[in-house]
Amino acid sequence: MTEERNPLHPVPQGGDDSGLLFLERDTLTLCRQLADGLCSRGWMMATAESCTGGLIAAACTSLAGSSQWFERGMVSYSNLAKSELLGVAPELIAQHGAVSEAVARAMALGACERSGAQVALAVTGVAGPGGGSAEKPVGTVWFGWQLGNLGAAEMRVFPGDRAAIRAATVHHALQGLLARLQALRRAH
Repeated sequence: MTEERNPLHPVPQGGDDSGLLFLERDTLTLCRQLADGLCSRGWMMATAESCTGGLIAAACTSLAGSSQWFERGMVSYSNLAKSELLGVAPELIAQHGAVSEAVARAMALGACERSGAQVALAVTGVAGPGGGSAEKPVGTVWFGWQLGNLGAAEMRVFPGDRAAIRAATVHHALQGLLARLQALRRAH
């Protein structure tokens, strides 16, 4: 019998990507911390995922009781889906490309607006093995976070194969939202 590969807990393939691989319990810890922070405010969360194809939503909803804080996840893999599901202007995608700061921000804002959730995170990237360019190599991921009226975005380039890049993206997206939620709490 072959062991199944869990994309949230990839089997190390050697090379320099092993440092980015995280244990599933680390992701679940992030989800629990997010749950606590969101529930304490009575807030709901939405996700807008492209390169992760729903892995972030799956991580969040793996916790019992996630319906108290997780509103919905939207997989917007194609450019058309980004426009139809999230309201991302086709002109924005044409001007900046799907893997860009502008599109990540628009995806996160659209996820909040279309779902009624108070917070959202969005990811759009090049998970590989193909599709990269000199400007946006494989492993390039743009993250967008929206907390009420506050939006933020950042870019990372993760090494490794497709599974490692997607796993690192899930972890960083959740970690980024948690950090911003905690900073908001400290500010008020």
